[in-house]
Amino acid sequence: MLAARSLTRCAAMRVLKYAILGLLNRQPMTGYDIGKEFNYELAEFWHAKHSQIYTELKKLHDEGLVTYDIEISGDILEKKQYSITEEGRNDLLKWLHKDELIERTAKDVFRVRMYFSNNLDLESRIKLLESQKMQHRRRLNQLKKTAEQYPVVPAHDSDRFGDFIVLESAIMREESILTWIEKCIGYCQEAKNR
Repeated sequence: MLAARSLTRCAAMRVLKYAILGLLNRQPMTGYDIGKEFNYELAEFWHAKHSQIYTELKKLHDEGLVTYDIEISGDILEKKQYSITEEGRNDLLKWLHKDELIERTAKDVFRVRMYFSNNLDLESRIKLLESQKMQHRRRLNQLKKTAEQYPVVPAHDSDRFGDFIVLESAIMREESILTWIEKCIGYCQEAKNR
């Protein structure tokens, strides 16, 4: 069990490696800037803590996949500006060409709760579903607001194209979840009216 968990974490760290290489392939960045990208652009499909990012950057540097220049800001503040190397770019392109097996369904506490919801009264179920509906509606509205920056589909060879298609996927996911929640509420309402 521990070995499987370790292997999963290791595989996730390697995806972090390629996410960082992908960002640096767009432009040189500091570790802080990379962290901001994970909180904004990449947040809909991948997340990483600052400590994970800096650990991975050190590994990437040790592997010769990135370099850095130290920039002095103010009197004493040093920051490292990371850039991808040619070897890093080649590794990234090799990884990008790989096909990927579909991953297991992500853990979802709310769906587990709904799986056993027959133990709840209908009012409690509806209350939980309405809360989820409100949260997903809020997320969908945020995603649609973000999508306003794309009045047209970006050029297929631009950095923005990947963001656009992943954002579109996130919008479709939220719309699908909201459709499911509405159906669940409808089933509970029908049961209540019997």
